[in-house]
Amino acid sequence: MSRSRRTVAVGLVAAVLAVAGCRNDAPETQQGSEGVKFDVGVTADPCPSAVDQAKGCIYLGVISDLTEGPFKALGVPVTEGQKAFWKRVNTAGGIGGYEVDITKYTKDNKYNPQIHNEVYSEIKPNVLGLAQTLGSPPTAAILADLKASNVIAVPASWTSAWAFEDVILESGTNYCFESMNSVDYGAETLKAKTVAAVHFPGDYGDDAAAGTKIAAEANGMTFTDIPTAPGQENQGAAITKLVAAKPDLVILTTGPTEAATIVGGAAQAGYKGKFIGTSPTWNPALLKSPAGPALTALYLQSAPWGPYGTDTPGHKALRETLGEAAFKAAPSDGYTAGWVWSYPMKAALEKAVESKDLTRAGLLAAVKSLTTVDYEGMLPADAGKYGGEPNDRVFRQSLISKVDAPSPTGVAVEKDFFTGKTAEKYEFSKPCYQ
Repeated sequence: MSRSRRTVAVGLVAAVLAVAGCRNDAPETQQGSEGVKFDVGVTADPCPSAVDQAKGCIYLGVISDLTEGPFKALGVPVTEGQKAFWKRVNTAGGIGGYEVDITKYTKDNKYNPQIHNEVYSEIKPNVLGLAQTLGSPPTAAILADLKASNVIAVPASWTSAWAFEDVILESGTNYCFESMNSVDYGAETLKAKTVAAVHFPGDYGDDAAAGTKIAAEANGMTFTDIPTAPGQENQGAAITKLVAAKPDLVILTTGPTEAATIVGGAAQAGYKGKFIGTSPTWNPALLKSPAGPALTALYLQSAPWGPYGTDTPGHKALRETLGEAAFKAAPSDGYTAGWVWSYPMKAALEKAVESKDLTRAGLLAAVKSLTTVDYEGMLPADAGKYGGEPNDRVFRQSLISKVDAPSPTGVAVEKDFFTGKTAEKYEFSKPCYQ
């Protein structure tokens, strides 16, 4: 129950109960080391696996797809990448007088919005914010409470809706602008005249489809919309529609297993156009699947940042901290995403400690004050601007990679950070899919 609703419902009684020690969504503010105040998810006691027992602990929750959902192949390495990131932070001295723990309150959402909401309710009283909330639809299920409770959350997704939410700490361009850039690339480089969007429903796939349609219209291209449900077994109709439409270019926004089914099935049916998959669509393990040859011949990968093997200080730090053995056991750019997504939270926590206010409200104020974030070269610093109007601060650049089996995650950059003409001119006044 939100704080405002409970106050209206029980008024003074709630205050009396709170003093008596019952559970309260807004506990009293406490004073920590060096005069830093805190309320929820911060303790003077050390983290369970503390590097320095003299430091307090900041607890951040993680809600990811870890066992059986369509993005478990992404959720597991994303979470491991984030663990590596905060391990490095803690080893280097933490955040002021505190270290950061993201392990104690890690939960599996199975990419189910209802489960996501349930496990969020379980961990909410114990965490300052969320280091990860995976999936656009699952995160939408808790968004109202995030806002009501000032809980900052790092989304493991890129829907354009996040730019309009103060409590969401997104990184990289969204699916909409990523798809605009991909269509512009297809029109200019691949000389495509027709384009289709094959995509999951909801604000993951629909956002990419909206960007595809916007860019198709800007380029005078014929556009075909082909929504498809998750599950390998559900792709037959989409493949049939795709092969019948014969678009020069397909913007593919699904899970990795569905991508393999669609690309492999379309190629088998004689399709010879190009696919550009949005960020979560790729998994290097697909190259070892029966669809591997078709993917090598027909597939390109769009992304908000460079893949695991990219030469930047941030990528190098990721590789060194994660370790070669852990990466080779399950190669994935999920590690890269988990690492990149963590930089803005680190910057916000540092600013909050500097302001001596580690309360939820203090962290929200710190987020709003960020104008740049040091991503150690993995993204430009101005990608970390979180104040002002969405149209002014949204990051519009993306990359295109080609399939390259020898590369660590099976792709290598073909075109580095760029903003296509459609994204550059687009007036961003609402989420693209609305």
